[in-house]
Amino acid sequence: MQIGLVIAAALLADALLGEMRRGHPLVGFGVLAARLERVLNRRDFPAWLRRILGVIGLALVVVPFVVAAIVLAAAEYGWAFEILALYLALGLRSLGEHARRVQRALAADNVESARAAVGMMVSRDVRALDRRGVAAATVESVLENGNDAVFGTLFWFAVAGAPGAVAYRLVNTLDAMWGYRTERLAAFGWAAARLDDVLNWPAARLAALTYGLVGLAPLRALRCAWVQGGRTDSPNAGVVMAAGAGALGVRIGGPGVYHGRRVWRPRFGVGRRPDGAAIGAAVGLVINGALLWTAIACIAGWWFA
Repeated sequence: MQIGLVIAAALLADALLGEMRRGHPLVGFGVLAARLERVLNRRDFPAWLRRILGVIGLALVVVPFVVAAIVLAAAEYGWAFEILALYLALGLRSLGEHARRVQRALAADNVESARAAVGMMVSRDVRALDRRGVAAATVESVLENGNDAVFGTLFWFAVAGAPGAVAYRLVNTLDAMWGYRTERLAAFGWAAARLDDVLNWPAARLAALTYGLVGLAPLRALRCAWVQGGRTDSPNAGVVMAAGAGALGVRIGGPGVYHGRRVWRPRFGVGRRPDGAAIGAAVGLVINGALLWTAIACIAGWWFA
């Protein structure tokens, strides 16, 4: 089945059905990964051994699922599995639902509800955020997670089919769970964090270009990505957020509290601080970007058929 049609079918399923409320494979995978981390990541082990165990843990929880995806994708009805796997790996509708919940709360002037809603999207302490801070945190999350939950998944599906999308999303999930630079996870999560950086590198640059194109501000977005993208420790997050903020014409970043520690986040973009309308515009960037990628995949599949 043509890759563009598989992508279109998976995106349609995501739009119609949304994220599974119960029994989502990624939730089960997260439970498995958490249990394995508790077993392997012993505090009394030296850092070098915890790094090795992190590599082993990553292989134990990722490789079997990727092998299973290879087998199922090669089966008689492999196209159906590919649609299902891509649908489960995508998070476009869910991302939009979370963001719009914040937007509606801000529109109703209910800052407490808006804080609670954005707290479901970010790992920072949201209790001290004002209206603009809530909007900025939401925009940042939409732009960054747009790459993780949509563009990175679509890129690796285009490269390696369902096994590529499965591998990417599982590694991305491990990075979200194990990749923190805390005393407990810094060594053990090193492999997951670095592999996620590698897998995200090409997708993040394409996502940055996409934000500029669909935001009708490609030069401004790419200029922000080029000048500001290297301000983060991550080789990818800064590029995506800078390009997205540039495309929207807003400025994000600044101080935040993470795990009880005050952290200064680099500034990205240009112009005003985001408001509720910017949240909807950020969601629009991701949706329109996904549609653009689908169109390109369909055209490419038809052209090279």
